[in-house]
Amino acid sequence: MFTVVDFNNFWSPSGGGVRRYHLQKMDFYKKQKDVLSVFVMPDSKNFTEKVSDSLVIEHVDAYRFPGNWEYRFIWKQSQIRPVLKKYKPDVIEVGSPYILPTVVRAAAKKIVPNAALLSFWHADFPITYVERPVANKFGKALGALCRKIAFWYARQEFKRYDGVQVSCKEVMDRLDQNGLPKSHWIPLGCDIQMFNPTKRDEELVKQLKDGNPDRLTIFFPHRFCEEKGIELLLGAYDILSQKLNCEPALVLAGTGPYLPQVKAAVEKNPHMQYAGFIKSADEMARYYSSVDLGLALSGWETFGLSILESMACGNAQVGAATGAAAEHVKESEAGAILKERSSESLAEAIIELYHSDLKQKKLNARAYAEKFSWDDCFKRQLDLYRQIANHKRKK
Repeated sequence: MFTVVDFNNFWSPSGGGVRRYHLQKMDFYKKQKDVLSVFVMPDSKNFTEKVSDSLVIEHVDAYRFPGNWEYRFIWKQSQIRPVLKKYKPDVIEVGSPYILPTVVRAAAKKIVPNAALLSFWHADFPITYVERPVANKFGKALGALCRKIAFWYARQEFKRYDGVQVSCKEVMDRLDQNGLPKSHWIPLGCDIQMFNPTKRDEELVKQLKDGNPDRLTIFFPHRFCEEKGIELLLGAYDILSQKLNCEPALVLAGTGPYLPQVKAAVEKNPHMQYAGFIKSADEMARYYSSVDLGLALSGWETFGLSILESMACGNAQVGAATGAAAEHVKESEAGAILKERSSESLAEAIIELYHSDLKQKKLNARAYAEKFSWDDCFKRQLDLYRQIANHKRKK
């Protein structure tokens, strides 16, 4: 049976886009008949979970990072070799770039030398986690130098890989320019039945509007970190309250390093609420469909699943000026682009969007999201797997 093994240290039980990708991928493969998918899940202990004849989850005991993060790190040959020996995969996908690609490559060379090695570029780390923070603290010149070093590191990690899967065309161009293995565009999907304007809850709308039908309502279900724009949003709230002459209703859901700041803001502002970490897709859809607009503030998204889910629920977006957020907003004509990364600019963009033809932009958002499906995503990906595996065997 054609077998695919997935390794990814970006998996987290409370994660966002990467978690959604793997959950949807498992849902697709558990119904297949001629292929076996094995997801290697970083966990607190070792055990095998057989979901169906075509889907197995291998739980691997892995080091847990301290703090509010729930990430675990697979990095030892002893964690990887048993899985490769057990399943002898035709394709191995590695979804995180730190150490793991090199360790997997070394193990595969000894155990399954003809297996196709593919990565999935879930995070544009040379820009997001290297250049941007270094430039912010030490200046653009040092940031640019560190970006070059990070891309050099990525080239070493993914040396002799057979390809890199990418979901954002802007990022794809950047990887090609920096000498990564051949890139393949794999746009991700959206469950447009689950995420749908019909999930609107009039009782929730009434609660959020709190007696004022003109009150702006916003749902922010993203990780509470600087990258996702939580600082910008908290800073923009008072500006919005003053310029709109009414406090917006803001629902924050998730977790992350800025959770204490979020809770402090909620205590201070009566129209802010913290909904915790929402695991239920149906509950997410209910909130998305019951507010006026969405925010896609990370300029470093490699696809932005939550952006598409929000749009599928009929939400116009304020989007960052770069990355997948900008790609979605521009191609859909369903929102406004952030002119600069500041709370003042965010407040201006929200007000501009709120006072525009919001009804038409909501329709545009839904129509755009309907172009994407998870089945199409994984069928395209499986075709790519087979193509590269066949090519590798013929060498």
